[in-house]
Amino acid sequence: MPVTTVLTARALLLDMDGTLVNSDASVERVWRRWAERHGLNGDEIMKVVHGRQGYASMALLLPDRPMEQNHADNARMLAEETADTEGVVAIPGAADFLAALADVPHALVTSANVALSTARMAAAGLALPDVRITAESVGASKPDPEGFLKGAAELGVAPADCVVFEDSGAGIAAARAAGMRVVGVGPRAAFHRPDALVTDLTEIAVEAQPDGTVRLRVG
Repeated sequence: MPVTTVLTARALLLDMDGTLVNSDASVERVWRRWAERHGLNGDEIMKVVHGRQGYASMALLLPDRPMEQNHADNARMLAEETADTEGVVAIPGAADFLAALADVPHALVTSANVALSTARMAAAGLALPDVRITAESVGASKPDPEGFLKGAAELGVAPADCVVFEDSGAGIAAARAAGMRVVGVGPRAAFHRPDALVTDLTEIAVEAQPDGTVRLRVG
């Protein structure tokens, strides 16, 4: 019998790729081309890149390369990813989940920049949340907690009162470092021991409470 976890929060912070949007096909195409250009193993690359900003992944994969080269390469990669939305689709349940948050404080916290997040959400047919923390908003990539802490601050909610939805190890680590609880979405999340785990967003029930909190039934 499936186990249901109940979490209560004052705000929700939502990753995008792998959480609201399945962009794996585009990510794989762009990053495997990058791996080939640099003589790296594409399969090994894909174990690293999810959840992080591109320059941060490059710093791990090419540790001796100057960071300014990573930032320049990252800008080119972002442009490639923004132009490549073939196969980008919504995670099952994402549209209904976002609709259920109409009266719930929530924010998008993504390693994508404004252009990429706008393109992918549009390709998936999803509305962008009003509050968005993108790559331009932070000085450090996940797994640094800066993005989630900024999202909580923008919403005026204490970190401990936030629940994060994430799919990647880097994202889950960032949420934990911010002092937040985490609902893991999809198979990547299962390896990183989130507080609760779902296959997709059809397994989430959102119940706004009279005291301004939100109750999440997960599973």
